[in-house]
Amino acid sequence: MKHDCHYHPGDPAKWHCGECQIHYCTRCMPDADVRQRKALCPSCSKAMRYLGAATEVIPFWNRIGSFFRYPFHSDPLIVIAICTLVPLIAPANLIGILIWLLLALALFKYTYAVINHTAEGHLKPPSVSVAFTGSGFNIVILQLLVFIFMGGLVGAAAMLGGPLLMLLALAFVVLALPASIMVLAMERSVGAAVNPMNLAVLISRIGSPYFLLYGYLILLTLASGVAQDFAHNHFPFWFSQPLSGFLNSTFTLILFNMLGYLLFQYQEELGFASDIQDETAAVDMQQRDRSTRFDADIDMNLKDGNYDRVQGMLKEALKRNRDDALRIGQLYQLLIARNDTTELYHFHPRILDWLASRSDGEGIASLLGMLEAAEPGFKLEDPELAVRCARCLYQRGQYKPAIRLLQDFHKRFPESDELAPAYLLIAQSLANGLDQWEKATAYLTFIQKRCEKHPLHEQIPVYLAQAEKQELLKGPKASFAMPD
Repeated sequence: MKHDCHYHPGDPAKWHCGECQIHYCTRCMPDADVRQRKALCPSCSKAMRYLGAATEVIPFWNRIGSFFRYPFHSDPLIVIAICTLVPLIAPANLIGILIWLLLALALFKYTYAVINHTAEGHLKPPSVSVAFTGSGFNIVILQLLVFIFMGGLVGAAAMLGGPLLMLLALAFVVLALPASIMVLAMERSVGAAVNPMNLAVLISRIGSPYFLLYGYLILLTLASGVAQDFAHNHFPFWFSQPLSGFLNSTFTLILFNMLGYLLFQYQEELGFASDIQDETAAVDMQQRDRSTRFDADIDMNLKDGNYDRVQGMLKEALKRNRDDALRIGQLYQLLIARNDTTELYHFHPRILDWLASRSDGEGIASLLGMLEAAEPGFKLEDPELAVRCARCLYQRGQYKPAIRLLQDFHKRFPESDELAPAYLLIAQSLANGLDQWEKATAYLTFIQKRCEKHPLHEQIPVYLAQAEKQELLKGPKASFAMPD
């Protein structure tokens, strides 16, 4: 069943809180431990249930092409080649028969490993070593016992109820066979694999897609039989035998891959959780990065309308790190949205510094207008910040706000090194922006008289000459000539 994230509709949910009845995606849970399947609800701090890939897995009927490509990956091809070709060169005696049986066991073990591997979220086949090493060969005996039990069930039905009951029992066995194979692969228990209640519950939880898969499996079985029959009838024995074995193994792997994927697709209904293992390893540490927990909490609280709480969180964060540009920007956007002029006034030095670092002249002009409305005659108390903001305003064509910001600069900051740059900005705003050349000349003359020790002093004659000709005040041209 597909569940979307409560806070990010369209994003598949990965976690579910039974207490709050809220679904969360990976963006909401950056600090969750995916490997251990552990996470605490951001709202109630209680343990949540991991949903795995249940909410985002592609339905098996949309992946038919992938199932047919599955046996042609390198690992299953090697397994099929070994199990098909080695018996051809084995001696025709007891040793050859033993080799054939061992390879048949290996292939059978590999096909069941495919179910487990796929159900766990691995979309790529298991390695070659799975077929020939380790435990798990007893799965063949278990499957034989299942077949014997099912045959006995059909026989008992025939003895007790005659042909009609036998046909009903046979129909149930045939219908439940894929479910029995899936249960046996997952639980490794004959009792569970032949328990009618277990099989009925699995089929009912999957629902109609089980019967759709069943139809595909019948078609696969028929196609495999037709292909093998064609090989035997149209090719010589030395070629048709290995070709028939190859086709049989290939179709078997396709079938078992489909069964494993059906378990993976309906994991939530079947009571377990798996994720796409082949793609999540690289991002696991990023998902567990607790430093992103704060951003996720802000996002969720904003969507819940808890603006006071978000504002408090950002203010606390700025107490710990007063120059955190990310938090300053987030606080500014929140305060602007809430039209909170009181807090804007309190944080205006840091916010203006943040806006100036982004060359946001429009933002600076808007904020200065709000501060002026809240406190008529408002002036910045930091000369360097005032010049930085005025420069941004000038560059964005906000000439009058730039002039107002630097007005009476020599009275407010008579000893500041920023006096010459401040009045040069005023002169440029007056001349280049407002065509007020006489006033611009007055400010340039002031710099020439009062700022003799400032590096800009030697450029003032050039600016004055440009003002006299009513040219744009750009200052001296760059020169790359070497002195004599």
